[in-house]
Amino acid sequence: MTSYPEQFEFVLPALQSKRSEFHHFQYDTFTEEDLWEFCVKKKWRKIDIATMHLYEMINDIMDMTASDFLAYHQIEALKKARWNADSTLENIEHLLRPSPKK
Repeated sequence: MTSYPEQFEFVLPALQSKRSEFHHFQYDTFTEEDLWEFCVKKKWRKIDIATMHLYEMINDIMDMTASDFLAYHQIEALKKARWNADSTLENIEHLLRPSPKK
């Protein structure tokens, strides 16, 4: 579900343009809604979006880089990972285990 649907509709052409740009570089699994949620949750998390000007939103969308967007999604995926899964616990234990002395 998209947050701030009124603002989303105003900037949809810019989001479509950015999605096309990302698709050109083979990042083709993302949608306009994904780009919007990145802006809302990352770029504008400390800003009252209802008071933003349209040109500010579009500028932020057009300045978005694929690396920023992908880094955000990787971090979010790690946050949502199941930390209590057996394989994850084994990986954590392996990482925290002291290396054998030579």
